[in-house]
Amino acid sequence: MLIKNGAGTTTAQQIGDFFPGDSVSSSPKLASTGKNLMVGFNDDLIAVKTRLCGESSKLEVIPIFGMGGIGKTTLARSAYDDPLTMQHFDVRGWVTISQHYSAHDVLSGLVSSMKEFIKEESAQMNESESVTENFGQSNNEAMKQKIYQTLIGRRYLIVLDDMWSTKAWDETKRIFPDNNNGSRILLTTRLSDVAAYADPCSPLHEMPFMDAEQSWDLLQQKVFRHEENYPLELENIGKEIARGCRGLPLAIVVIAGVLSTVSKTRSSWEEISKNINSTVGTKDGQIEKILYLSYTHLPHHLRPCFLYMGGFPEDYEIRASKLVKLWVAESFLKPSSSRSFEEGAEDYLEDLVKRSLIFVTKRKSNGRIKSCSVHDLVRDLCIRKANEEKFHRHITDRYVSDVLLERIKNQRRICIAHSYLDRETSIYGSSIRTVICFQRNASSLGFVGNIQLLRVLDVVDANFSPFILYVSLPSKLFELLHLRYLAFSYPTAIPSDISNLQNLQSLIVRSVRTCFVPLPQEIWRMPQLRHLVCRSFGPLPCPDEGATRALENLQTLSVVTNFVCSEKITEMLPNLRKLGIVYSGDDCDQEFHLGNLVHLRKLESLKLEVIGRPDFRTRLNPVFPRLLKELTLSGFGIINWKGMTIVGSLLNLQVLKLRDSACEGDEWITNEGEFLELKYLLIDNSDPQQWITESDHFPSLRFLLLHSCRNLSEIPNCVGDISSLELIEVKYGNKSLVDSAKQIEEEQQSYGNEGLQVRCMPY
Repeated sequence: MLIKNGAGTTTAQQIGDFFPGDSVSSSPKLASTGKNLMVGFNDDLIAVKTRLCGESSKLEVIPIFGMGGIGKTTLARSAYDDPLTMQHFDVRGWVTISQHYSAHDVLSGLVSSMKEFIKEESAQMNESESVTENFGQSNNEAMKQKIYQTLIGRRYLIVLDDMWSTKAWDETKRIFPDNNNGSRILLTTRLSDVAAYADPCSPLHEMPFMDAEQSWDLLQQKVFRHEENYPLELENIGKEIARGCRGLPLAIVVIAGVLSTVSKTRSSWEEISKNINSTVGTKDGQIEKILYLSYTHLPHHLRPCFLYMGGFPEDYEIRASKLVKLWVAESFLKPSSSRSFEEGAEDYLEDLVKRSLIFVTKRKSNGRIKSCSVHDLVRDLCIRKANEEKFHRHITDRYVSDVLLERIKNQRRICIAHSYLDRETSIYGSSIRTVICFQRNASSLGFVGNIQLLRVLDVVDANFSPFILYVSLPSKLFELLHLRYLAFSYPTAIPSDISNLQNLQSLIVRSVRTCFVPLPQEIWRMPQLRHLVCRSFGPLPCPDEGATRALENLQTLSVVTNFVCSEKITEMLPNLRKLGIVYSGDDCDQEFHLGNLVHLRKLESLKLEVIGRPDFRTRLNPVFPRLLKELTLSGFGIINWKGMTIVGSLLNLQVLKLRDSACEGDEWITNEGEFLELKYLLIDNSDPQQWITESDHFPSLRFLLLHSCRNLSEIPNCVGDISSLELIEVKYGNKSLVDSAKQIEEEQQSYGNEGLQVRCMPY
């Protein structure tokens, strides 16, 4: 059975900017500002929500199908994030399956998206770690069992996005129990036979093309989003451009990105219109033409950054921090006297987002991009242009022929998806400068000796066997004198030979096992280092006696164990911006001198965690740098609630996260003049019994998150009067705390305040 739905009028949703295929975090999109219009999906959204929350008690599969770029994922995400949907279902999960999927990726994606509901595991996980690490890299059965146990007996909504084969459904359907309680599975696909296969009795929801009026509405909303009016002389030519997109939302959004960068004059828009309409053909041909036009309108400094996106696998969620480091290592950035390379790279990324060529999948609590992706049609353009310009070679062949090896020899960059790493790069005298590998269970790094000019080596996602306890890095690796970026997932120690890599900027170790990675003293002899990142480095060794400002370029040091913050160390790290430290073990005599943190004058982000013995806290006594913007404290009474004035006096503090009993005491009393810039406050299992405050004590607060707060009896009613507040979220709180949040919501609604959203998830 087939149901065709026409799109209707404009609706407002707090889900971020419209983008076909857009995906935000399963948690609230905390960086969005205000309400953004989502054009042309009102009738579709109502139809899908009606089926999601309908009276039928049996498990139902709701298929959404249509061509690429038509807005299937946008519709699914809108229904998924709708407040009524969130309230209706006990558990929600989202996974993108894509054309080239693995069972492990599907299962780990589901577990990760449901981590807030898997309380036993998520309570043990660091924020930056994946929940799936509790199960190991290959234990699919354990993940299946955990998903099933989480869903059984609860009303759930699961989204299976971008499914390409019936086999994918056959491999996943058994983990979804029919609880006879109205659970739903929302499935998106381009293929009608796949849509009909999962539940032959379920009506298909076919996505329609936009009509001329809806197309123009979407175009003007994207181009003039911050303007109340637009020049009337642009209306007719604008409607012509919109019609040229043939009702495909992706084409409209992309061309809007082009129009946003040219002058808002009729002559400029007519030129764009001529380029769009110069080709008459299928809708596929038209979208290809429009995407190509968006590329030709890119300024030259953004083109390599855009093409770089094609090197990642389909539907891959790319960490912005990783992308920024890669772009810097590739020398895509121009020097600036006022901004660092990393800040410039973040600007480039935001520019590509504004042009609708990249979409944001998650934002950090400070509003900056955390991860991003590209629509698969846009990615296809990246790959075609990259091949034409010999920018990079994206290798998907499982077995590589000698002919392909010859072609690879002259490539500067190769991105490996499925084939064997050693075979592909066993080319002596190769001109390859970059190797990024996504092949699971890759065997070794033995190939590196054959690529002497290598600048970037990223094999983090190669996922070497979790059963390997320790691996020695090959000696040839430390002969790559041009290497700037090195990222791997071996359980290993960093040898003293690391100092041979004098051009190295980023060293990233993401072992699949939670183990210390010792650092040698020679690390102080690497003046170009900008980022040292690991789940758990060992203690930072003391610098040589004669060393001075040896790591003056280091910006990131995270996470280092039992960090001794001597005055000498702070002098050697003058430009450190991000520091992650953890204290654990049985050494009760060591002094850590955290009072010297105040000398790290450029530090903007600090994460401090205590694991194990609570007597560590008596020897920490941190003094925080005045310019600190983000602070996370975790574990065993690092600070007393009465001493929070110290934190409140940090004039630039925007993000504060308090986790796992980081604060001790029964009462938190705030004072006027504190927390002037604080926008995001998370209290997670670290709550007092009573919180006494006034609305003007948090004049800039936008997001208040109270998780696992068993002691706090209520949210002060005056919190609802904070004019900037957008969200109150209570998870796993006691009944009185949840009731106080709902009371604030009702009171604010009675005052006409529709901008405050309250989300509650009781035990």
